[in-house]
Amino acid sequence: MTQRIIDGTISFLATAAGFALSWPYWRDFSYWGESRTVWWIYFIAGFLLAFYVFYVFLGNMRTLFLHDALEKSGYFKKNSPSTEKQENQ
Repeated sequence: MTQRIIDGTISFLATAAGFALSWPYWRDFSYWGESRTVWWIYFIAGFLLAFYVFYVFLGNMRTLFLHDALEKSGYFKKNSPSTEKQENQ
């Protein structure tokens, strides 16, 4: 549960930074379209999508590093089916 909270916090901060960088205020609102409602929908949908992408990315990176640690420790060589067959014979 703690890891989910940490991932969620990091994802939120990264998404908020991207959201702030894309805000039209930094460009004197020169990129606002005619309908501000559409822009709000665009920003909210983008925020949610970016949060999801960051969250999944962090989870996948954790799995990648876990597999790398297991491989370096020799876990797969110790528990491979061919090793077990040789020990049983």
